Order: sequence, then C-alpha cells, then structure tokens
Amino acid sequence: MLQSQLFPKTKKEAPKDAESVNHKLLVRAGFIDQLMAGSWTLLPMGWKVVTKINQIIREEMNAIGGQEMLMPLLHPKAIWGETGRWDKANEIMYKLKDIHDKEYVLSFTHEEIVMDLLRKTINSYKDLPVSVYHFSTKFRNELRAKNGILRGREFMMKDLYSAHTSEKDLMEYYECVKRAYEKIFTRLGFNFKIAKASGGVFTDKFTHEFQVLSEAGEDVIYWKEGDKEAINEEVLKGGKKDYKSAKAIEVGNIFPLGTWYAEKMGMTFTDADGKRKPVWFGSYGIGPTRVMGTWVEVSHDEKGIIWSKEISPFDVHLVGLNGKGYDIYKKLLAKNIDVLFDDRDIGAGEKFADSDLIGIPIRLVVSDKTDKKIEFKMRNSKVSTLFDFDEVVKKLI
Repeated sequence: MLQSQLFPKTKKEAPKDAESVNHKLLVRAGFIDQLMAGSWTLLPMGWKVVTKINQIIREEMNAIGGQEMLMPLLHPKAIWGETGRWDKANEIMYKLKDIHDKEYVLSFTHEEIVMDLLRKTINSYKDLPVSVYHFSTKFRNELRAKNGILRGREFMMKDLYSAHTSEKDLMEYYECVKRAYEKIFTRLGFNFKIAKASGGVFTDKFTHEFQVLSEAGEDVIYWKEGDKEAINEEVLKGGKKDYKSAKAIEVGNIFPLGTWYAEKMGMTFTDADGKRKPVWFGSYGIGPTRVMGTWVEVSHDEKGIIWSKEISPFDVHLVGLNGKGYDIYKKLLAKNIDVLFDDRDIGAGEKFADSDLIGIPIRLVVSDKTDKKIEFKMRNSKVSTLFDFDEVVKKLI
C-alpha cells in the first residue's frame, strides 16, 4: 500500500472529547472514526487489525469443533418474550416498530435466536452436541458510552453457542472453550487473568471473564498469590486482606446457561431411552473491536501505538526518503510481504512521526545515507541496524 493513497490521513491532534488512550491514538492514526457516542467506523487499517484478531479467534473456535455461520440482527418481540428478557433486559435493548406496528429489537445477544434454531433442527440425542458461532454486530443501550472503542452502543462480537445432552457434557465443553480462550489471548500477547464473575442478564450462575490487566480498566479483580483464577470485585465476599488487586479490561466471557433457555422455549430432544429432555446450553463471547482498543491501552508510548506482529495492519512500514524506496517496495511485495510504503513528498521528521504513531512493529528506511543497505528498526526499540535486502527478508519471513 502506498501511503500517499492510504485513507484517511493521520491527524496531528486528538479529538477534544477524547479521554482514553485508545480513543486518542486510534483516531489520530487513522484506524477508527466516531459517528456519534458509542458508534465507530472501522477505517481500512482498523478493519485490517480486527480481521487479524478475528482470524486468530476463528482458528481456535474451529479447533474445538465450532462451526461458523451468521444470524440476523433484527429480532421479533415474540422470541424475546418467550424467555421474559424483552422486559428483563429492557434497559439495554434498542426497540423499534415497523410500519405495521410490529415490535422488534436490535440484537444485543443471540441466545434466543440460537435456541429457536435448535428447536427447528434438533430431535434426538444423536444430533447433539452442537457448537456454532458467528462474528456480528451487537447493540446495547449503554448509559454512557465512553473509553473510545472499549465501550460502544454498537460493536462487533464473536459469540459461540453450544448445546448438549447433559450438564457433564456442557461443563466439559465449557472447560474446553476456556482453554481455547486462553490460547487466543496468549496468541494475542495479553497479560490476562481468568476471573469468576456474575452472569448479569444472561444467567444466575457464576461465569468466567477474561480480564486484561490495565489501568484503563473499569473492573477491579482480586487474586491470591499462586491462584490460577481471580475474582471480580462484584462477587468478592468478605475482607480483601489476603488478595492482590488490579484494574482490568474485560475482553471475553463464558457462560454455563444450563437448561433455563431450553425450558422457557420448549427446546427438547429425545434421549437414548425415548424420553424428552431439555438441552444444556452454553454461551461464549469475545469482542474483537474491544480487543483492538485494549491492545492500544496496554501497548503504546508517548509517540503512538505499538502493534504486535500478529495483529499489525501491515508487516512492515517502509519509509522512503529523497525519492528512494520504490524498488524495495516492489521487491518486498514480490516476497508476499504486506508493506505500507511512505512515498509522500514530505520531510523525514513528519514521516518518522507518522510511522511511530501508526505503530507497525518493523520500520525500514531507504535514503541516500543507507546507500545499498536498508535501515531496520523495531517499533519498540531505539536501535537501528543496516542490512542488505536478503537479510531483511529473512527477518520478515
């Protein structure tokens, strides 16, 4: 990609209303744009980052038998009335009527929709278990949408749902998903903890959250030295004396929902003895856009973002000075290396400032000073080294 053609251009100043780091940097660097409070456009580079996050999630969901699909975002009132959540979740739902005065809600989650799908398709214990997921938009009427892309009224969510013949089978899969989530957040490079939490409007059972340690977090989690799991502040009982604590950002959650949804919606299957029983149900979510914002909160410096190799919008940022670098750009593309090439006719200082702001992990510089060599520098390092082209390629592949 030629930076002269990249849309949009970087901004020198952050929006006046921006308070969080991710809001300031992602807007300045050209990754997102705010339409209104809680509503964001993923610009081309932002979409590239989220696409890479999604692919990591997708690989781990497929590895545990998840099958990807896509469900509607507009839901009829009747289906939410079956579980009572039309009223119970009223405060966070966006409701509307059509020209025939029929009532609908924009999806804030998809448990009822999956349960309706299951009761249309599942008859016997031989049809179970089922594990399906999708990446889609969620709408939640947040009282105060804030913290940039971390808390929106409209946002992307990966939600996985599983249906089982028994509680034992559900909880075995629940632990399987928990391990898959650990792999996802480890691959993404986060310092995270798994925290026990309440189920909110989803379930009255304890659930688990995946919390990234960050001062920008809205949650407080507690853990004892040596414990694998932490506890969310909202469910911690008694004194807090023996616990360590930290602020954290929730990036994922998993819910063992039991048979409640199936009982409310009449979703039963025939077991091996010919008896009708309700399915055991689980729900598991990760917010990819929230993950992007969280990464920026925990990986930045005073100059800008510092992406990891796994989710960077480009593999390398090639900066050409004095009209140099186009031949190197073409040669890198021929090696299937995804390059952002700064071919703009502006000063070196402005180019380097934009490179630091955008935060691609590797910067290459070609100029009169480098001669036939290429200056190689990691975004998180102050040291640069001169290499020839083949040496650069070895480091990138």
